[in-house]
Amino acid sequence: MKKQGFIKGSLILMISAVIAKGLGALFKIPLTNMLGGVGMGFFSCAYSLFLPVYALSVTGLSAAVARLTSQSIALEMYDNARKIRKTALKLFASVGFFGMIFIASAAKPFAVYIAKSPDAQTAIMLIAPSVLFGCITAVERGYYEGLCNMYPTAFSQLAESIVKTAAGLLLCALAVQHSDTLITFFPEGTDIKAVTASAGILGVTLSSVGSALFFPIMRIFIKNDNKCGDKTLISSHDISAELIKIALPVGVSSLVTNFTSVIDLATIISCCEMYSGYSDLSAQLGHENFPQFIYGSFTGIAVTIFNIIPSVTNMLGKGILPSVTYAWEKKDKCKLQKNTSQALLAALIIAVPAAVGIGILAKPLLLMLFPLQTDEISICVKALQYLMPGMVFLCVSFPVFSMLQATGNSSVPLKIMLIGALVKLIGNLTLIKHMGIDGAALSTTLCYTVIIIFSLSVYLKLTRIKLKAKPFLSVIYSGILCGVSAMLCMNILSPIISDIPALFASIAVGGGIYLLSLWLLNVQKNDRC
Repeated sequence: MKKQGFIKGSLILMISAVIAKGLGALFKIPLTNMLGGVGMGFFSCAYSLFLPVYALSVTGLSAAVARLTSQSIALEMYDNARKIRKTALKLFASVGFFGMIFIASAAKPFAVYIAKSPDAQTAIMLIAPSVLFGCITAVERGYYEGLCNMYPTAFSQLAESIVKTAAGLLLCALAVQHSDTLITFFPEGTDIKAVTASAGILGVTLSSVGSALFFPIMRIFIKNDNKCGDKTLISSHDISAELIKIALPVGVSSLVTNFTSVIDLATIISCCEMYSGYSDLSAQLGHENFPQFIYGSFTGIAVTIFNIIPSVTNMLGKGILPSVTYAWEKKDKCKLQKNTSQALLAALIIAVPAAVGIGILAKPLLLMLFPLQTDEISICVKALQYLMPGMVFLCVSFPVFSMLQATGNSSVPLKIMLIGALVKLIGNLTLIKHMGIDGAALSTTLCYTVIIIFSLSVYLKLTRIKLKAKPFLSVIYSGILCGVSAMLCMNILSPIISDIPALFASIAVGGGIYLLSLWLLNVQKNDRC
């Protein structure tokens, strides 16, 4: 397995992420159609407790292990790099175990008192083991990422997505088919949607097991590369301390990021009844558990679409970390500037047309993806449009945070994320009662606007590098052309042909104009020192 540079490594990860997200869509879209708004509320409730614990326990691990491994490789301490992996596995398997116990223990009080959905308890308990297996997987991925080898991470992501899609949909379908039998194993009065949501959650847990098993199976077929070099070994105690020093701020930062889902859970259900249009909307749609329906629709549809592109550009953060670490350790300012510019530009090139396209074509896109959920879509269209600027800022923030971690400033993202979470909380409490669910979407965009402004300013100040503005402005200009052409195409074709062919034609025209504009503006000529 050969070492890859930033561009190749990031491309490998992004391709795997695109495939994984495609498989994820095959999982989430049929699941949403099976569960509906209320069922997705139970599903999202389980994730709302799981994600913060998972973020705190797991998210910082890959970055910490990757940074220390890359640092050892730069100093040709190959034996120490292998020791880092073994030490990290022992340390964070314990962390994952306690995270699993915490989620299982907190399932009932969280479901009853915070989510106000007692039936969600089973789903929360079933997702708990994912924390343990996630920790193991994160250490393995971080080790190979530190070696600048992104293939193991890419293939483990694919293994995870395949298992989640296959197992999740199969189990959910079986739960729907045998609902009369399954409901007898639950307390009287349990909502059947909670049972089917639990079946889908079990598929997620099985996927984490599949991802963790990928690495021992991989090593059966691939020989270890026992390079000679500096035989100095750092003590396990010092390695553990350094891993925690790097991983904890990153994990807490990610915890704050995922805490936005808890903020939505705690505020949307309670605040939406204060919205002046709530009564009319409730009477018009006529759903029981209407606050849960609104929350489930927003998280199951709008937030699902919102998270697709950031999950791809997140791979740029993984890809850039070892390259920036190497350049920082070698004090190569030219290479640091080049890698920074490439990472930010790549994130923007991906995010801008996606955000513009999804925003303009929101309604036909959602109707194509969720044809059975017309009531849910009627709630989510404007909310999704309000989320799109925030999606761009979130996409760009991933590589910035990774670069801050690579330069030894792991605590900075935490401080910035705390400010962002405060903006999100104040925004939800203020805007939902005036704008309904659209207020929650707008507050998310305001949150990530603040985050990208602070994080990019701090990074540029710390590294003392300068970026050329022209390539980034060119991408934004190309994105505007993309949106205008897609909108015109949709307006011309929709009266003539059906919505789905018109949608695909509009996407093709907008994408073609965007790529042509990038080529004519010569955007890539930006990374010379």
